[in-house]
Amino acid sequence: MTRPSQFKRIVLHERPIGEIEPTTFRTETVPFDLKPEDGEVLVQITWVSLDPAQRGYIKDVRSYLPPVKIGEIMRSQCLGVIIETGKGSRHEVGDLVSGAWGWTEYAVAKDKDVTKFVVPKGVTELDFINTLGSSGLTAYLGLSEIGELKAGETLVVSGAAGSVGAIACQLGKRAGAKVYGIAGSQDKCEWLINELGVDGAFNYKSPTFREDFKKIGYLDVFFDNVGGEILDMALLRLKKYARVILCGAISDYNSPKPRGIQNYQTLISQSAKMQGFIFFNYADKYPEAIAELSKGLADGSIKRKFHIVEGGLEKAPESLPLLFSGGNTGKLVVKVSDGSKPRL
Repeated sequence: MTRPSQFKRIVLHERPIGEIEPTTFRTETVPFDLKPEDGEVLVQITWVSLDPAQRGYIKDVRSYLPPVKIGEIMRSQCLGVIIETGKGSRHEVGDLVSGAWGWTEYAVAKDKDVTKFVVPKGVTELDFINTLGSSGLTAYLGLSEIGELKAGETLVVSGAAGSVGAIACQLGKRAGAKVYGIAGSQDKCEWLINELGVDGAFNYKSPTFREDFKKIGYLDVFFDNVGGEILDMALLRLKKYARVILCGAISDYNSPKPRGIQNYQTLISQSAKMQGFIFFNYADKYPEAIAELSKGLADGSIKRKFHIVEGGLEKAPESLPLLFSGGNTGKLVVKVSDGSKPRL
């Protein structure tokens, strides 16, 4: 096959103070000089994942991963296909793989940084960047390890129409809990009820949202993807020994001065706990999580919805802000290339 003469990658150009700007990222077209060495592979990227955590990656602050440097390829989870292998690689040309290669059309990766997957019946390739990827692992491990959700309990999920939230809602139903979702539009609420089967859904933009929310009574587990005012409101609705799972704070990611919480004293009065987590802190639980998530896909109890952006890698910077405006429902991904036609 003919090797391309050049390829595109997108790097961090400047750190935004508030919302992501058109000048935050820069597209570079560079010579195609990629060649895998011993124990390496050359991957053609097919899909890149867009996630709220990426806003945190471009802040110059201490976190669970170092910030993306100026001029560095933007960090992202990806799917791809191997198109060339170096000497001694355990992989083969044509293998479907996942990894954190970022916003680039091609990448050279070490074998240890590449996860091969085979798409079984009832599963799609995109499931490996969603339900069987970081979104599914985050939802499952948050509920099991922090939430310790039990049958008969009441679970509330904020950001319920997002990739993690939607899976958390469905896992809650599988566990026998009563599940309520919070989302940002009536359409999303109807999708949560009619398609995902939650017991109720609340549009936080509704003028009666707070009063409507009180009607569910008190809650055992709050899976929070939003932070800010919604977290503060939920803290007033905790049962005794309730668990608050801090997964994300998307309402504050673009704020130079995030809003603090005021109602934390409920944690004391109700002997409740509130804990943050990162899914890869529980790597030993991955096989258990993947097995359960796979069962849900196979028996249809876990559904998924993808917001697919066509047009190639360059659509990633303009699509990322959809996560913060509520412009997506389900998992937001960008199609970079046709994985069925790997090329050199």
